[in-house]
Amino acid sequence: MRSLAALSLLLIATVAHAELPSASDAAISQALASGKPAVIDLGARYCIPCKKMAPILESLAAEYRGRANILFIDVNGNQAAAKRFRVQMIPTQIFFDARGTEVKRHMGFMDRADIVRELSVLGVR
Repeated sequence: MRSLAALSLLLIATVAHAELPSASDAAISQALASGKPAVIDLGARYCIPCKKMAPILESLAAEYRGRANILFIDVNGNQAAAKRFRVQMIPTQIFFDARGTEVKRHMGFMDRADIVRELSVLGVR
């Protein structure tokens, strides 16, 4: 019984700390050409504010699936993306309209309410 409880706690802890996978170049191109607004968060797995944003991004990706694209790019593993998007500090969130045009950029931690507000400005309901 104790091992079952311990296993349950481990499973819950693992799910609570799940993170979006780092988007590939193909996934980024597809998202920006999808005709839907997108948010790309550029950060790193070791960055404390980035870690705080991970569960927010994961829940938003599920909540907005089919209406907007929410992506994460680990700049440690994809330095070309950091250069492409001109990242000066992490985390950086870049908002794109349905045409794939950058419309807003934010540097530093961004809370859920602010991300939702920006998605609303882009017409996502």
